[in-house]
Amino acid sequence: MSTNAINSNYASILALQGLDQTVSDLNSAQSKVSSGLDIGAAADNAPVWGIAQEQRNAAGALDSVKLSLQRSQSALDVAISGGQSISDLLSQIRAKTLAGTDTSLSSTDRAVLNSDVQSLIKQISTVVDSADFNGANLIKTGATPISTLTDANASVYTVQPQSLSVGGPNITFSAGASFATATQASILLSQVTASVAKVTSAVSSLGVSSASVTAHLSFVSQFQDTLTAGAGNLVDADMAKESASLTALQVKQSLAAQTLSITNSAPEILIGLFR
Repeated sequence: MSTNAINSNYASILALQGLDQTVSDLNSAQSKVSSGLDIGAAADNAPVWGIAQEQRNAAGALDSVKLSLQRSQSALDVAISGGQSISDLLSQIRAKTLAGTDTSLSSTDRAVLNSDVQSLIKQISTVVDSADFNGANLIKTGATPISTLTDANASVYTVQPQSLSVGGPNITFSAGASFATATQASILLSQVTASVAKVTSAVSSLGVSSASVTAHLSFVSQFQDTLTAGAGNLVDADMAKESASLTALQVKQSLAAQTLSITNSAPEILIGLFR
């Protein structure tokens, strides 16, 4: 059959089909370049999009876990800071109480030491009351343990408080503890010495909890980054490849348009045969 016809310009139809396909490919490439995604919707590749979406959801859920861990970490930081201050205050109390055991001291000098000790005891109570973060106080007697999220399945890690209140299990002497004689100072000294050891152990315990929370927070952050990167590996576009493809398709579109223009002029050539 002759390829030269007036009623049906087959060459033009083929050229138009080629141009339409090129335009479609060009639009796809432009979408990938502008969005940065090779698979931007379920229609592009449903199975892969679904896997990537699950990973994104899992990574997003870990934001709540990180916030919970960060709150616990802050409460522990405040508690440890308070515990260290209390430990320093106890060291000062022990030094002054030891000085009070000296039998050669005058009553006036011993009274001055006793006054200093009572002031330091009050400072301990002030530190305990101030060691509060967002309603959580881990060194106050009767404090509630903190349960912090550890994963997206609502698993928790419980941070146990350590009482550092005066008159509590770790600081055994009372808020009104005092001495007027060397003997009384010796009795108080033994209580203070025992309290120093207990407070050191309690603060160390808080430090262990802090290290655990910090380590898990680091793991959760890295895990979240891994999930995000994994989702990106599945759906992100290769920008260098898509950029090169876009340039090639733009050239191809221009050539297809020229080809269509040439094929559309074919009927005019046929008309010229009859002149």
